[in-house]
Amino acid sequence: MSIVKWDPFHDLTSLQDRINRLFEEAFPRTGESDEQGPGIWRPPVDILDTESAIVIEVEVPGINKDDISIDLKENVLSIKGERKLEADRKEENYYQRERRFGWFQRTFTLPAYVEPESIKATFKQGVLKIEIPKPEERKPKQIEID
Repeated sequence: MSIVKWDPFHDLTSLQDRINRLFEEAFPRTGESDEQGPGIWRPPVDILDTESAIVIEVEVPGINKDDISIDLKENVLSIKGERKLEADRKEENYYQRERRFGWFQRTFTLPAYVEPESIKATFKQGVLKIEIPKPEERKPKQIEID
């Protein structure tokens, strides 16, 4: 997934994503049930383009920061993690179960000019925030007219 600016027609592609998720939930690829299958959930992500950085915010409530890994290889940023089901809870004790468990992975293609050493990640109240600073030479420059 490439990083792009906000698009007013995003709702149309969002509708397609919702339809795809509906089919994925109805017919899981793993052959396992919704609650037990690995890789069955995708945490929501916001991507912002500020003057000084690209900011990626990932909602991962109920996950410890030690259960999340962030890798950068050839300008592809991968965020992986796992939300574990508590071992003392039994399936028959639930009336309703909507939260998803298992592993997840989100992958984003970054611009070629990103400096990997300058990327910072913070984790607060279930939100993982990754800041990817823009190098000085890539920032817009104001040119004055004489």
